[in-house]
Amino acid sequence: MCNIKPIDELKVSPIEIVNLSAKINNNLILDNISFEIPDKSITAILGPNGAGKSVLLKTINGLVPISKGKITFNSQETSEAIRKKQAMVFQTPTLLRRSVLHNMEFINSINKETNILDAKFLLKRVGLDNFYNHPARLLSGGEKQRLSLARALLLKPKLLLLDEPTTNLDPYSLKLIEDLILEESIKGTTIILTTHDMAQAKRLASNIIFINKGKVLEQTEGKVFFRKPATNEARKYLAGEILL
Repeated sequence: MCNIKPIDELKVSPIEIVNLSAKINNNLILDNISFEIPDKSITAILGPNGAGKSVLLKTINGLVPISKGKITFNSQETSEAIRKKQAMVFQTPTLLRRSVLHNMEFINSINKETNILDAKFLLKRVGLDNFYNHPARLLSGGEKQRLSLARALLLKPKLLLLDEPTTNLDPYSLKLIEDLILEESIKGTTIILTTHDMAQAKRLASNIIFINKGKVLEQTEGKVFFRKPATNEARKYLAGEILL
Protein backbone atom coordinates (compact mmCIF):
# COMPACT_ATOMS: atom_id res chain seq x y z
CA MET A 1 0.00 0.00 0.00
CA CYS A 2 1.31 3.50 -0.87
CA ASN A 3 1.89 5.55 2.30
CA ILE A 4 2.75 8.85 0.63
CA LYS A 5 0.57 11.55 2.17
CA PRO A 6 -1.42 14.07 0.12
CA ILE A 7 0.64 17.19 -0.60
CA ASP A 8 -1.39 19.42 1.72
CA GLU A 9 -0.72 17.05 4.64
CA LEU A 10 2.91 16.38 3.78
CA LYS A 11 5.48 17.12 6.48
CA VAL A 12 9.00 17.90 5.29
CA SER A 13 10.83 18.05 8.60
CA PRO A 14 12.75 16.98 10.57
CA ILE A 15 15.37 16.85 7.83
CA GLU A 16 18.16 14.30 8.15
CA ILE A 17 21.35 14.59 6.13
CA VAL A 18 23.56 11.50 6.16
CA ASN A 19 27.09 11.25 4.73
CA LEU A 20 26.27 13.87 2.14
CA SER A 21 28.76 14.95 -0.52
CA ALA A 22 28.13 17.34 -3.41
CA LYS A 23 30.29 18.59 -6.27
CA ILE A 24 30.22 21.66 -8.52
CA ASN A 25 32.13 21.30 -11.81
CA ASN A 26 33.74 18.17 -10.36
CA ASN A 27 35.03 20.13 -7.34
CA LEU A 28 34.05 18.65 -3.99
CA ILE A 29 32.12 21.35 -2.10
CA LEU A 30 30.34 19.33 0.60
CA ASP A 31 32.44 16.55 2.07
CA ASN A 32 30.64 13.68 3.81
CA ILE A 33 28.50 15.79 6.15
CA SER A 34 25.78 14.58 8.50
CA PHE A 35 23.33 16.51 10.69
CA GLU A 36 19.62 16.94 11.44
CA ILE A 37 17.37 19.98 11.11
CA PRO A 38 14.67 19.92 13.82
CA ASP A 39 11.02 20.37 12.90
CA LYS A 40 9.68 23.95 13.13
CA SER A 41 13.12 25.35 13.95
CA ILE A 42 15.15 28.29 12.65
CA THR A 43 18.59 26.99 11.73
CA ALA A 44 21.44 29.33 10.81
CA ILE A 45 24.27 27.89 8.74
CA LEU A 46 27.43 29.81 9.56
CA GLY A 47 30.93 29.72 8.15
CA PRO A 48 33.43 31.73 6.12
CA ASN A 49 33.10 32.51 2.43
CA GLY A 50 33.59 29.39 0.35
CA ALA A 51 32.64 27.04 3.19
CA GLY A 52 29.78 25.53 1.18
CA LYS A 53 26.79 27.24 2.83
CA SER A 54 24.94 28.24 -0.34
CA VAL A 55 25.63 24.90 -2.00
CA LEU A 56 24.22 23.16 1.05
CA LEU A 57 20.95 25.09 0.75
CA LYS A 58 20.76 24.37 -2.98
CA THR A 59 21.42 20.67 -2.37
CA ILE A 60 18.60 20.50 0.17
CA ASN A 61 16.37 22.26 -2.37
CA GLY A 62 17.36 19.84 -5.13
CA LEU A 63 19.15 22.44 -7.27
CA VAL A 64 22.54 20.75 -6.80
CA PRO A 65 22.68 16.96 -7.24
CA ILE A 66 23.87 14.70 -4.45
CA SER A 67 27.17 12.97 -5.21
CA LYS A 68 26.98 10.65 -2.21
CA GLY A 69 24.78 10.11 0.82
CA LYS A 70 21.15 11.10 1.23
CA ILE A 71 18.70 13.68 2.48
CA THR A 72 15.38 12.64 3.99
CA PHE A 73 12.42 14.86 4.80
CA ASN A 74 10.43 13.47 7.73
CA SER A 75 11.96 10.06 6.86
CA GLN A 76 10.96 10.34 3.18
CA GLU A 77 13.37 10.80 0.30
CA THR A 78 12.87 13.88 -1.83
CA SER A 79 10.07 13.92 -4.37
CA GLU A 80 8.18 16.41 -6.49
CA ALA A 81 5.58 16.69 -3.73
CA ILE A 82 8.27 17.53 -1.17
CA ARG A 83 9.88 20.03 -3.55
CA LYS A 84 6.54 21.82 -3.84
CA LYS A 85 6.53 22.33 -0.09
CA GLN A 86 9.84 24.21 -0.22
CA ALA A 87 10.68 27.77 -1.22
CA MET A 88 14.10 29.37 -1.58
CA VAL A 89 15.13 33.02 -1.51
CA PHE A 90 18.51 33.80 -3.02
CA GLN A 91 20.96 36.52 -2.00
CA THR A 92 20.48 38.25 -5.36
CA PRO A 93 16.76 38.32 -6.30
CA THR A 94 15.76 37.22 -9.79
CA LEU A 95 12.60 39.07 -10.76
CA LEU A 96 10.43 38.91 -13.85
CA ARG A 97 10.36 41.86 -16.27
CA ARG A 98 6.88 42.67 -15.05
CA SER A 99 5.21 44.75 -12.41
CA VAL A 100 5.37 43.89 -8.73
CA LEU A 101 1.83 42.49 -8.79
CA HIS A 102 2.48 40.49 -11.98
CA ASN A 103 5.46 38.86 -10.28
CA MET A 104 3.07 37.63 -7.61
CA GLU A 105 0.41 36.64 -10.15
CA PHE A 106 2.96 34.43 -11.88
CA ILE A 107 3.28 32.41 -8.66
CA ASN A 108 -0.51 32.21 -8.51
CA SER A 109 -0.52 30.75 -12.02
CA ILE A 110 1.70 27.83 -10.95
CA ASN A 111 0.32 27.33 -7.45
CA LYS A 112 -3.39 26.64 -7.50
CA GLU A 113 -3.58 26.87 -3.69
CA THR A 114 -3.23 30.66 -3.83
CA ASN A 115 -5.18 33.59 -5.27
CA ILE A 116 -4.85 37.31 -5.88
CA LEU A 117 -6.04 38.15 -2.37
CA ASP A 118 -3.18 36.06 -0.94
CA ALA A 119 -0.77 37.92 -3.21
CA LYS A 120 -2.02 41.37 -2.16
CA PHE A 121 -2.00 40.39 1.52
CA LEU A 122 1.65 39.34 1.28
CA LEU A 123 2.62 42.51 -0.57
CA LYS A 124 1.11 44.44 2.31
CA ARG A 125 3.07 42.32 4.80
CA VAL A 126 6.33 43.23 3.04
CA GLY A 127 5.45 46.91 2.69
CA LEU A 128 4.89 46.88 -1.07
CA ASP A 129 1.13 47.37 -1.21
CA ASN A 130 1.62 50.78 -2.91
CA PHE A 131 3.88 49.29 -5.59
CA TYR A 132 1.45 47.01 -7.49
CA ASN A 133 2.15 48.60 -10.88
CA HIS A 134 5.78 49.48 -10.26
CA PRO A 135 8.32 47.64 -12.50
CA ALA A 136 9.84 45.01 -10.24
CA ARG A 137 13.34 45.48 -11.63
CA LEU A 138 13.28 49.19 -10.75
CA LEU A 139 12.77 48.55 -7.05
CA SER A 140 15.55 49.28 -4.57
CA GLY A 141 17.68 46.41 -3.31
CA GLY A 142 15.68 46.06 -0.11
CA GLU A 143 12.37 46.26 -1.95
CA LYS A 144 13.48 43.57 -4.41
CA GLN A 145 14.40 41.23 -1.58
CA ARG A 146 11.10 41.89 0.15
CA LEU A 147 9.27 41.05 -3.09
CA SER A 148 11.36 37.92 -3.44
CA LEU A 149 10.38 36.84 0.07
CA ALA A 150 6.71 37.61 -0.62
CA ARG A 151 6.82 35.39 -3.72
CA ALA A 152 8.37 32.59 -1.68
CA LEU A 153 5.74 32.88 1.05
CA LEU A 154 2.99 32.82 -1.57
CA LEU A 155 3.96 29.20 -2.19
CA LYS A 156 2.92 28.50 1.43
CA PRO A 157 6.11 26.54 2.10
CA LYS A 158 6.66 24.24 5.02
CA LEU A 159 10.41 24.58 4.47
CA LEU A 160 11.83 28.05 3.76
CA LEU A 161 15.45 28.32 2.60
CA LEU A 162 17.08 31.77 2.79
CA ASP A 163 20.53 32.44 1.36
CA GLU A 164 21.95 35.64 2.92
CA PRO A 165 18.49 37.24 2.77
CA THR A 166 19.46 40.62 4.25
CA THR A 167 22.99 41.28 2.96
CA ASN A 168 23.57 45.01 2.34
CA LEU A 169 19.92 45.88 2.96
CA ASP A 170 18.60 49.05 4.55
CA PRO A 171 17.62 48.80 8.25
CA TYR A 172 13.87 48.96 7.46
CA SER A 173 14.05 46.01 5.05
CA LEU A 174 16.31 44.05 7.40
CA LYS A 175 13.93 44.49 10.34
CA LEU A 176 10.87 43.69 8.25
CA ILE A 177 12.41 40.50 6.83
CA GLU A 178 13.58 39.32 10.25
CA ASP A 179 10.10 39.92 11.68
CA LEU A 180 8.58 37.88 8.85
CA ILE A 181 11.04 35.05 9.47
CA LEU A 182 10.02 34.93 13.12
CA GLU A 183 6.31 35.09 12.22
CA GLU A 184 6.66 32.20 9.78
CA SER A 185 8.51 30.16 12.39
CA ILE A 186 5.73 30.73 14.92
CA LYS A 187 3.27 29.47 12.27
CA GLY A 188 5.25 26.21 12.09
CA THR A 189 7.48 26.72 9.06
CA THR A 190 10.92 25.13 9.27
CA ILE A 191 13.49 27.75 8.24
CA ILE A 192 17.13 27.38 7.22
CA LEU A 193 19.19 30.48 6.49
CA THR A 194 22.78 31.38 5.78
CA THR A 195 24.16 34.62 7.18
CA HIS A 196 27.41 36.40 7.97
CA ASP A 197 25.56 38.64 10.43
CA MET A 198 26.27 37.18 13.87
CA ALA A 199 23.81 39.55 15.55
CA GLN A 200 21.13 38.33 13.17
CA ALA A 201 21.95 34.69 13.89
CA LYS A 202 21.68 35.43 17.62
CA ARG A 203 18.31 37.13 17.16
CA LEU A 204 16.77 34.44 14.97
CA ALA A 205 18.38 31.02 15.24
CA SER A 206 17.52 28.33 17.74
CA ASN A 207 19.92 25.94 16.00
CA ILE A 208 23.42 26.62 14.60
CA ILE A 209 25.38 24.60 12.06
CA PHE A 210 28.98 25.75 11.58
CA ILE A 211 30.78 24.58 8.47
CA ASN A 212 34.23 25.17 7.03
CA LYS A 213 35.84 23.75 3.90
CA GLY A 214 32.75 21.68 3.17
CA LYS A 215 32.67 19.93 6.55
CA VAL A 216 30.30 20.37 9.48
CA LEU A 217 32.42 21.22 12.51
CA GLU A 218 29.64 21.97 14.97
CA GLN A 219 25.89 21.70 15.43
CA THR A 220 24.43 23.06 18.61
CA GLU A 221 21.82 25.36 20.11
CA GLY A 222 22.29 29.00 19.25
CA LYS A 223 22.84 30.17 22.82
CA VAL A 224 25.44 27.47 23.42
CA PHE A 225 27.32 28.18 20.21
CA PHE A 226 27.72 31.90 20.83
CA ARG A 227 28.57 31.45 24.51
CA LYS A 228 31.00 28.55 24.20
CA PRO A 229 31.84 27.25 20.70
CA ALA A 230 33.37 23.78 20.78
CA THR A 231 35.97 24.10 18.05
CA ASN A 232 38.98 26.34 17.58
CA GLU A 233 37.75 27.24 14.07
CA ALA A 234 34.41 28.48 15.41
CA ARG A 235 36.13 30.51 18.13
CA LYS A 236 38.33 32.18 15.51
CA TYR A 237 35.35 32.82 13.26
CA LEU A 238 33.35 34.47 16.02
CA ALA A 239 36.40 36.58 16.90
CA GLY A 240 36.54 37.84 13.31
CA GLU A 241 39.74 36.04 12.43
CA ILE A 242 40.41 34.69 8.93
CA LEU A 243 40.17 30.93 8.64
CA LEU A 244 42.77 29.39 6.33
